[in-house]
Amino acid sequence: MDNGTVPSTTTSRLTPRHFDVLSDDGTRIRAWTNDADGPAVLLCNGLGTSPYAWPALLSADCGVRVVSWYHRGIGGSERPVDPERVGVGAGIEDALAVMAAADVERATLLGWSIGVNHAFEIAVRWPARADAVMAVAGVPGDTFATMLAPFRLPRPVNRRIALGMVGAFSAAGPAMTPVTRQLHRVPGLVDVVRHTGFMFPRADRADVRATVEAFLDVDVRWYMHLARHAARHPRVSLSQVRQPTTFVAGRWDVLAGARDMRSASERIDGARFVELAASHFLPLERPDEVHAELLALIGR
Repeated sequence: MDNGTVPSTTTSRLTPRHFDVLSDDGTRIRAWTNDADGPAVLLCNGLGTSPYAWPALLSADCGVRVVSWYHRGIGGSERPVDPERVGVGAGIEDALAVMAAADVERATLLGWSIGVNHAFEIAVRWPARADAVMAVAGVPGDTFATMLAPFRLPRPVNRRIALGMVGAFSAAGPAMTPVTRQLHRVPGLVDVVRHTGFMFPRADRADVRATVEAFLDVDVRWYMHLARHAARHPRVSLSQVRQPTTFVAGRWDVLAGARDMRSASERIDGARFVELAASHFLPLERPDEVHAELLALIGR
């Protein structure tokens, strides 16, 4: 494989194959793979997102074998018997269970958003399992403090506002969920989403539709429960990261500030930092560029 070749996202698409895995505590986790040929990549996905948020990884010639999973209580994964058995720690257990079930001993760890926390924790705790680490639109720990970065507010203020929003949506969740699950019927919804500034119109309409429809099926209150627990994850000690590492940031990302990502990259020897003209939804808006960085990282 030529690691310098960028696959076109217009080539034929792969259909993700789903399978179930039991995590350490007995929770049934819904996992998926693209069943492509190439080096193994463990995708630590964003909270509530599906395979369709990564069109480049579903191209027939993507050149990497991806395995991933849905967070607890989302996308077919069970909620744990103990509702407190969520957060990054439980997610890492799920990730390792998925790797074992897919017969993946080691992989390049690709994290997006909250998933960046999982990727770096695995790289630090189980370095033999990680060939390399790539962070897309996310920072390794204390995630909520980096939100709203384009507004240049102090980190404690960012964190307080973000947690306040989580609390408000959680309280409104029981009333919101029946509504959000019907929003996919609204004409023109995809175009509205692509022009909000939260996501940009560069993202392909069909890919956005598939991603949004999967996301709207999420129970709002449970989603906020997961987000609140993920926010408790502290900073990862990046001085312990020895694997080749790449950070890809969105210049106008309101959920993971580019400045914070650059700062994180500077704490890892030899890390590469890339900033693209995009929002938080880099895999949808800049799929070829993000994939090119992944292939280059694997080549390193």
